[in-house]
Amino acid sequence: RARCWGGSGRGHGTGLDLWVCVVRCGLVALRMAGHLLDPHRAVSLDEMVSLAVARGYTVQGEMFSAIDMKSLAEELYPCQGHLLTEGLAGSNRTIIINHLVNGYPVLLPYDEDFNHEPCQRGGHRAHWAAVSGVLLGMERELSKSGYKEDVDVPGLFHPDTISVEAGYPGDSVIETHLLAKQGKSLRYQMWEYQRVLESNAQLREFDPKRATDGTAYVVPKGGVQSGLCGNVLLLVPLSLPHPPLRT
Repeated sequence: RARCWGGSGRGHGTGLDLWVCVVRCGLVALRMAGHLLDPHRAVSLDEMVSLAVARGYTVQGEMFSAIDMKSLAEELYPCQGHLLTEGLAGSNRTIIINHLVNGYPVLLPYDEDFNHEPCQRGGHRAHWAAVSGVLLGMERELSKSGYKEDVDVPGLFHPDTISVEAGYPGDSVIETHLLAKQGKSLRYQMWEYQRVLESNAQLREFDPKRATDGTAYVVPKGGVQSGLCGNVLLLVPLSLPHPPLRT
């Protein structure tokens, strides 16, 4: 591991509260995902930070390694993590969508724009988001077998039950959006899949401003590109021994 040090102060007053939130966004995202896996398991953010510091994953709460995020998730929650390392395209797209259709959360790093949506800044605004759902636009009517229509929105269908057999007709999907939430955001947002894919795929370098802000960070060997770029973390409960990672 490498620690990046800077040479100036962080600021004071209300700005520090924002700084704490920004630095801990990965752990906030993990906490949201953990709640989706087990709503009855209460883990405070301070507990998460303390454990991550003790394991050497972080200094202040920052998480620049998807491998460390996987290890932390498995220690804090009754879950198994599956790390995809080649981005959101190709066969991984089907794996991710199947995972979400089956009701399980995804953690993914991306560059965050000022409105919390994905952007491309070369990794300088790298943050984590928790993804809890997917919206698929179909070019033909969906078979109602295994799905039920929303009572308020005609044409919107939900999986009838959560099971390892849940699926979708991939050949008729013409639009894909992810239901995601970044740690600082007050609400979930719908993100176009392609924008998330492109943002995740260009996380190349540590923000030079962070490198000189007077703060210590834990950055893995190989930097942001090695630790985050193209990485997607799927979480499933331990009660499911063979998660549906179908292609």
